[in-house]
Amino acid sequence: MKKTTMRAYAKLIATTGARVQKGQEVIILAELDQPAFVTMLVDECYKAGAKQVTVDWKHQPLQKLHVRHQSVKTLGTVEKWEEEKLRHHVEALPVRIYLESADPDGLKGMNQAKFAKGVQGRYPIIKPYRDKMEGRYQWCIAAVPGRAWAKKVFPELSPAQAEEALWNAILATCRMDDGSDGVENWEKHNRELKARCDYLNSLGIETLEYHASNGTDFTVGMIPEARFCGGSETSIGKGVTYNPNMPTEECFISPKRGVAEGVVYSTKPLSYQGQLIENFHIRFHEGKAVEAKAEKGDELLQKIIHMDEGSCYLGECALVPWDSPINRTNLLFYNTLFDENACCHLALGMGFIDTIEGYENRSLEEMRAMGVNDSMIHEDFMIGAPDLNITAHCRDGRTVEIFKNGGWAFEV
Repeated sequence: MKKTTMRAYAKLIATTGARVQKGQEVIILAELDQPAFVTMLVDECYKAGAKQVTVDWKHQPLQKLHVRHQSVKTLGTVEKWEEEKLRHHVEALPVRIYLESADPDGLKGMNQAKFAKGVQGRYPIIKPYRDKMEGRYQWCIAAVPGRAWAKKVFPELSPAQAEEALWNAILATCRMDDGSDGVENWEKHNRELKARCDYLNSLGIETLEYHASNGTDFTVGMIPEARFCGGSETSIGKGVTYNPNMPTEECFISPKRGVAEGVVYSTKPLSYQGQLIENFHIRFHEGKAVEAKAEKGDELLQKIIHMDEGSCYLGECALVPWDSPINRTNLLFYNTLFDENACCHLALGMGFIDTIEGYENRSLEEMRAMGVNDSMIHEDFMIGAPDLNITAHCRDGRTVEIFKNGGWAFEV
């Protein structure tokens, strides 16, 4: 990929994605795949006014070694220096940029049960700090093409050709394929997503009802105070508008915990911890996943659902048309950032407090009581289909068509 194009993409992430402000700290979490791009991104963050940029490098082989050789107790321990860092993050609220480039198969063979126990041990210590930062800082998840990831998506190409092809796919889905810097395209896209969310929020939806020929027959309840969100978000306190996901195509909401009935069928594989979960269904009763079965990766699906008390409940309902730009690529990216934006999806686990109207003036406990689910996980799975129909049942008695044959049933 041309350096000028990579530089423009780095600038887009820093200034339109994370919207780095003068004097802010920035933390970039990245794999070892793209040091040249990470260097460009660091430079663009400084140009945007960052006072300090820290890169936290990750490497899948090291993670596998840690899980293999450390005890469960060690994996689940939060050291004192880690807590000090978390306290600093609560105070400084650094911008976080997550660069996705990992090998989708890179964690195959890792002891998933042992890893999960380590996460469960750390979570109660880390959670209070995360809760204090919720909604108050800017963050952005974006992607660069790691060589192994590229070969997974384009197995028929040489490594170099596959990497170039994945670069092109990433730039296209991030609205930079017209040769522009993407800024105006993102402004237009954010306006359209906002208009769709505004319409959905005007309906006063009580439940959403899903039907598709693959067997999906499902109804989920909405929190009266919840609202659909999409595109850009605004941080509490500083009021900085940023784009947390690049790309994004969804209008999403946190549903009401305990109100979901019926069955949903996956329409795309779920890539989780270096393994694929394929051809699965989940049945819900009183909001809880009471039955789940996958043709491939069933053991891992069961681990996700039983990770903690809240992981069997829903944290998100997201509406994405079947003909989204990502789905039109006809690619399976093996990466949730992209695959979740290909079509409609649900998420098991944690809900989003910033989908609650006036969340900045409400306590976390109040929003949990409203029905926003809590969990250590948030795992999206795709249920969109070319014949998916979604109907809204509104609190005033109206029935409104939202999706027809996989696409929006209304114009904005």
